[in-house]
Amino acid sequence: MARIVIKNLGKSIEVVDFSKSILTHAMEARLDWMHACGGKGNCTTCKAVMLSGEENFSDLTKAELRYKKQGLLYEGERLACQAKISGDVTVAIPEEGKLPHLKYIG
Repeated sequence: MARIVIKNLGKSIEVVDFSKSILTHAMEARLDWMHACGGKGNCTTCKAVMLSGEENFSDLTKAELRYKKQGLLYEGERLACQAKISGDVTVAIPEEGKLPHLKYIG
């Protein structure tokens, strides 16, 4: 088992199925997370900033590599719809991905 901590939401999610993306885990935990393309890797609205546990993230996907090359995905950022984990991680939702109806910490 592993845990995804979303620091600026003050939430954490227990993970037992490592085949699912961070976005899928968040949605299954009934947490709102912006994702304009429906979680298909066709945009960058579901960005997550890696705060700890970088070694527990899956390798960058083709979509993430494309956005990184275009300068739309920065060092330390992942797409929540693409990134999977293998152990404990802490992430934050960047300013541009924050939803107006949620309370963020910090």
